[in-house]
Amino acid sequence: ARGIDAQVARPLDVATQDLATVEAKRGVMLSLLLPILLTITSFLGGAYLVMDTTAGERERQSLEPLLATPAKRGAIVSGKIAAACVVGVVSLLLTLAAFKLSAQLSTGAAARQLNMGLLSMLQMLFVMMPILFIGTSLLTFLSAAAKSMKEAQSHMTWLMLLPMLPGYALMVYPVKSELWQLAVPFLAQNQMLLKIIRHEPISAQMWGVYLAAGFGLAALLWFAAVRRYHQERLAISG
Repeated sequence: ARGIDAQVARPLDVATQDLATVEAKRGVMLSLLLPILLTITSFLGGAYLVMDTTAGERERQSLEPLLATPAKRGAIVSGKIAAACVVGVVSLLLTLAAFKLSAQLSTGAAARQLNMGLLSMLQMLFVMMPILFIGTSLLTFLSAAAKSMKEAQSHMTWLMLLPMLPGYALMVYPVKSELWQLAVPFLAQNQMLLKIIRHEPISAQMWGVYLAAGFGLAALLWFAAVRRYHQERLAISG
């Protein structure tokens, strides 16, 4: 009415622009499923083998002849843990292969988001190694105190919850990735997997903190399991 352009009242054009990379968009579904699933699989992948070779042998009274052999207790514990880790690695490989094959064979756009490259799969497998040793060492330590398979299996209820807690906590309260988080079990695996899924760079310092904390905790649990195997009452059933 006064000869003034109406655009003066709108000096700025407000718009929404998604700055996420293509890899980040593609990894949205993977970031919701893979971290929790892989952490549970690696942590408990060899659980029943560990319980059978410890609490199961004690229940069958076949552990006493084994402990009577000249073999060192550390070697016996290491053999049981190594066997369980092999089973855990196979479980992880099958899980990753199932995700990749299902994504390649599916015709849906949502399922194709689950497709992963071979390099990413190898990185994920390497990231899961510390928690695999932590889980088998912890289960060996716990099962050594159980007198039967049923008693050893009673630990599975709360052990199943441990890997899920950080993932669910991050869904409700997302936090920025910090270096100290890579030293926290389960949270560290979650953060490393998210970086791999989103194709974010992982520095040498991050790898160092993550591997040192993970394998350090696994070594402590292995030592605790070996000390428990030195107890003579371990060979007594009932």
